[in-house]
Amino acid sequence: MLVEQKLNSLLELINTSTNDELIWINGYLNGILSKSTPATKVETKTSTKKITIVYGTETGNSKRLATDFAGKAKKRGHNAKIQGLDQYRLTDLSKEEYFLAIMSTHGDGEPPVAAQKFYDFVHQNELKLSKLKYSVLALGDSGYPLFCKAGEDLDIRLNTLGGTRLAPLQKCDIDYDVEAEDWFSKVMNSLNDSPSASSTTSAPVVKKTSGKKIYTGRLLSHINLNDWGSNKETFHIEIEAEGVQYQPGDSIGIVPENNKEIVEKILLITGTDGSSNIDYKDQLISIFDLLKKKLNILNLPERVVKKYAAVVQQEIPSTKIDLLDLLKIYSVKDSNQFIEVLKILEPITPRQYSIASSPEAHEGEVHITVAKNCFTINDEIRHGLASEFLSLLNEENELQFYVCPNNKFRLPEEDKNIIMIGPGTGIAPFRSFLWERDSNGASGKNWLFFGEQHFLTDFLYQTEIQNWVETSLLTKVDIAFSRDQQEKIYVQHKIKKHASEFFEWLQAGSYVYVCGSKDPMSNDVEETILDVIQSAGERSPEDAKQYLENLKEEGRYVTDVY
Repeated sequence: MLVEQKLNSLLELINTSTNDELIWINGYLNGILSKSTPATKVETKTSTKKITIVYGTETGNSKRLATDFAGKAKKRGHNAKIQGLDQYRLTDLSKEEYFLAIMSTHGDGEPPVAAQKFYDFVHQNELKLSKLKYSVLALGDSGYPLFCKAGEDLDIRLNTLGGTRLAPLQKCDIDYDVEAEDWFSKVMNSLNDSPSASSTTSAPVVKKTSGKKIYTGRLLSHINLNDWGSNKETFHIEIEAEGVQYQPGDSIGIVPENNKEIVEKILLITGTDGSSNIDYKDQLISIFDLLKKKLNILNLPERVVKKYAAVVQQEIPSTKIDLLDLLKIYSVKDSNQFIEVLKILEPITPRQYSIASSPEAHEGEVHITVAKNCFTINDEIRHGLASEFLSLLNEENELQFYVCPNNKFRLPEEDKNIIMIGPGTGIAPFRSFLWERDSNGASGKNWLFFGEQHFLTDFLYQTEIQNWVETSLLTKVDIAFSRDQQEKIYVQHKIKKHASEFFEWLQAGSYVYVCGSKDPMSNDVEETILDVIQSAGERSPEDAKQYLENLKEEGRYVTDVY
């Protein structure tokens, strides 16, 4: 409290000052006080909440957001913890009060592998969650039909079980930062009053990157694994990258670039100078580089086509179409209108490829197996963006990539037996497994199932596989070439042929790995293995399903399918 002399002086100052002067004095005093107050001090009126933030992730984006939001919640005075859904104790859900879930979507609208057990638990049990206050942030890619389906399902189910939404479900596309921040702000506003000016300035929001380590690699080798006469092109690509770290079972993410010739045609048809610079995400970049390196111009999703129609003011049917085709049919008026089109195009999304090398055997290198994707539109042959980009690389070319860990797809202890089922490019991680086991002198037995169309032209990694058989690294190999006889033979037929031995390996504790296309391959393989358990194991259909479910829960039946 002020002494009388100081109080009289203060009152005199107030009485003789104008409004503008009083505002200045107020700001000056606030400035003095803020200097003596720690930046992290939280207003006492903030009510501390205990918040659990869980994430289900495939590429690390959900984890990055969870970590970021937990830090911000703590700065606002809350007690926040984060946990991956693969580590979350399921029985804790009914005890939670404030629960935030950040859920990616994997494959055909499914939750990530790491979140599957939690997802099933919530949907299969009638939990009482009347005390739960929650919100869901769903990540996905709207280029797929079941956009953010896993997060949407979770949001609906938690509400059905009695939970109360802190904020509505937020669906985020591949460029998710703005929507995610908006969702978090809504959640925080529901937890407590909006932060005061002083609290917002003391804890500035810093935009973070994804946290992935980006490697710059140099192409060492580029080999077509298919022989002359094949209707396929499958490339073995070796990339040198100093200090690269990964484990067998991981993938790498690569951001491909668009074909130079297509970009030049787009510039020509729109009358645009490709050397002109344009602002893109607060950076200047030439229009040519923007189209070649940053923006997706192939197979535009319907939402982008709809925006394009609004720009050119024309009626365009809902469809997926390449930008060049769109420009040919529904042209822009001039280059200025084309600049408006650039603003509605979406960024190129990374493509993931299973690593086919071993860190023990190929130090400082990453190998991948890439099938060139070819298809026909209006009698014109087209190619997939990423596979064409990689197939056209020359030795010494550089490219950037990041490692995508897959902690569910790991080799077991060295004395454990493994069964690998990987037709086509699904063989990639098993090449990694076998090189790793060979380098470490692992004692466990190895059984490989591989399939392709023709023995003479499509036997990928034939020399290596034959060498591993001769050295006994591969205990057994069963290969199905589907088109070398009248009746098509696939890997599941080979599994069924060896049903008794296959079940013996399961009974002996073997680990089963499946990699390749999800539908129909992985589904057919799983159905065949169920039949094997039922017939060779003399079990009922229900017991066979439970047997396979136990294998999955023990981590002895894992898939990496796409």
